[in-house]
Amino acid sequence: MKRTEFSFPLPDELIAQHPAAARDGARLLVVDAVARSLRHATIRDLPAFIPTETLCVPNDVKVRHARLLLRRPGGGAGEALLLRAFSDGSFEALVRPGVKLKPGKRAHVIDPGSGAVLAELTIEDTLEEGLRRIRIQREALDLGWDAVDTIGRLPLPPYIHHAPEEEDETRYQTAFHAAAGEAVAAPTAGLHFTPELIASLEASGRLWRPVRLHVGLGTFRPMTAENLEDHVMHEERYEIPDSTADAVKEALCERRRPVLCIGTTSLRALEAAWDGEHLARSGATRIFIKPGYSLRTADHLLTNFHLPESTLFVLVCALLSRDFAKAVYAEAVRERYRFFSYGDAMLILNAREATGRDNC
Repeated sequence: MKRTEFSFPLPDELIAQHPAAARDGARLLVVDAVARSLRHATIRDLPAFIPTETLCVPNDVKVRHARLLLRRPGGGAGEALLLRAFSDGSFEALVRPGVKLKPGKRAHVIDPGSGAVLAELTIEDTLEEGLRRIRIQREALDLGWDAVDTIGRLPLPPYIHHAPEEEDETRYQTAFHAAAGEAVAAPTAGLHFTPELIASLEASGRLWRPVRLHVGLGTFRPMTAENLEDHVMHEERYEIPDSTADAVKEALCERRRPVLCIGTTSLRALEAAWDGEHLARSGATRIFIKPGYSLRTADHLLTNFHLPESTLFVLVCALLSRDFAKAVYAEAVRERYRFFSYGDAMLILNAREATGRDNC
């Protein structure tokens, strides 16, 4: 399959630059993958479309202030996007310009407003995929994530054309995020949930059991290979609490509850962790869900609308078929749905049945 087969026309004005006024105020396009039907609703209507016994699986990862602005020796500008922390205090990072920031080079982390020096960054090594191992220090002490959060910026996606604002500090983070995690992009389907909506779901019999996939380049890096088979996903780590693993196993093996994944990152975590009998409690994955893939864990998926020629749109095509997915997206464009991280959402029902069931 060619990457260009997963393109579709999208007017620039439909790319949401700011979130809806309320978290649960976004629109919802409800798609039945088996009946191939569409309904227009809102996020607040979600409980009406999922059974009362549904197991809801969100991603509770925390988005870090992982984008660092740099000043190189001589005054040139640079940037580092931190992807994960290593146990020795260093970080894996995507740096720009890579040709200038090679092992042995140093740069200052600066305040974007005043230009004041906040820390020193050292390039220690070159890693796979052109990434770098870096170390961030202040007064000769290594800085970890908590300190980096005070000197970095939220890594808003490049299609959001403003610098992080006060609104973004809360709205580009789920209301239920954990204190831990090292995501460089938000699990955007989860952005629609308020504490009140979650409480309402639980009070009416649904279970809310999170996983944690540390969102990195694997989720949002553009495909550049002409053929899908040549695209290699960046490795991302996941963690699954015992309570979630037990609930998922019960849902799959005893068929007591349908499973709704809230976001593609939750879906990828479950699909990577499930071996047919058990869920791994932690691991790393490069899973790429594309047409021909049969879902094993999730009956339904809540997701935002994704970029043309992205791995996430390919995932949607795997659940709906490419032709139907393009028809659904064309309907969303006609109806002026808002796209991407701050946009509206789509609920895909009966996705596992449509791709072929594989239970215990």
